[in-house]
Amino acid sequence: MEFGPLITDIANEFRDALPDGGALLALDLGTKTIGLATCDAGWQFATAGKTLERGKFGRDRDRLAELVKERTIRGMVIGLPRNMDGSEGPRAQASRAYARNLSAAFELPVLLWDERWSTSSAERDMIGQDMSRRKRAERIDSHAAAVFLQGAIDALAGGVL
Repeated sequence: MEFGPLITDIANEFRDALPDGGALLALDLGTKTIGLATCDAGWQFATAGKTLERGKFGRDRDRLAELVKERTIRGMVIGLPRNMDGSEGPRAQASRAYARNLSAAFELPVLLWDERWSTSSAERDMIGQDMSRRKRAERIDSHAAAVFLQGAIDALAGGVL
């Protein structure tokens, strides 16, 4: 039996799939938008990117393909929206399905990362930067993606799993 690229929520499995590191792309999947963030190849710094209007998967895939090629992305981190008690509901299952589709489309390993508190943390950071409510609304998803991507790369680079 042949298996596709790795999809996991275990950081050390993901790290083992990328022994030489490499740039990562994080996706915060909303029902209407996808917040994007990237990190450098050495897994030091996460940076908020664009927020894409979410459409059919084929269109999303094509837009993401440009970024994957441009940034030489080696793996993806997808926010996994768990409930506060750690259980998974319909949104988490939708994120897992999206991860399977992305993994098949790009043949890259995917790490599913707990995104609880990422949006509220991003909101606090943007308020601290005195960002207007309108700009926060436009950028919250990409900043949330950067928050959970930073948590993931800290764990990956530091070995805290």
